Amino acid sequence: MILILSPAKKINDNIDFDNNLLTDTRFDANTINLLKRMKTLKVSDFMSMMNISENLAQLNFQRYQQMEYPFSDYKLLPALSAFNGAVFQSMNVKDFSESDWKFAQEKLRILSGFYGLLRPLDGILPYRLEMGTKINIGDNKNLYQFWNNDINDLLQADINSNGDDILINLASNEYFKAVKTRELKARVITPSFKEYKDGKYKMIAIYAKMARGLMSSFIIKNKIHNPDELKLFNIDGYSFNTQISKGDNWVFTRG
Repeated sequence: MILILSPAKKINDNIDFDNNLLTDTRFDANTINLLKRMKTLKVSDFMSMMNISENLAQLNFQRYQQMEYPFSDYKLLPALSAFNGAVFQSMNVKDFSESDWKFAQEKLRILSGFYGLLRPLDGILPYRLEMGTKINIGDNKNLYQFWNNDINDLLQADINSNGDDILINLASNEYFKAVKTRELKARVITPSFKEYKDGKYKMIAIYAKMARGLMSSFIIKNKIHNPDELKLFNIDGYSFNTQISKGDNWVFTRG
């Protein structure tokens, strides 16, 4: 069973971590090509392309301008600790044991516009490049075209190495579009999280993100291999809702 997440826009670069434990990212050639393209952009390009403030654009402009290959010449960050959005905050990685990290390294994957597909201990540098960013790279009109089948092929290899052909999709739609599910030889289970409000169940983005992190942590800390055990997830008031779940679209509700 492989679990897949989206990255976060924010990066926590204040991490004390043993670099000897880090693993190498697996798409260096792709990432180098992306870096070359990012270095051609101006601050104003970052502002318009990413719809961010001038300060954030300046920060990311400087990040790419200062970045050079080999990346190992810099202080790398473990991907799972570096991402600092709601999903990762609710995972509470700081409390992970050595066995939790080992299980996560085998089972958890993070989609990335810049790095393709990350394992928790893969060493990364601070960056910002959402998968849905409208940027052309060579003949490719966007990042989905740029990554083409590369992410799929590596994800399939990771699924195959686990031996059970199960993928738990806890990624956002923006990122999961980079996975070609029709070509993937795996059963894809997609949990979603909804709140009872105004007489019906609704997905509220911030709560859904937090719940994805909670479920990820639940899987890792309990060393879950059988996907049916996910239906036991009952953290923060959520429970599996059989009435509105359909097929492999599993809905967890509260309220």
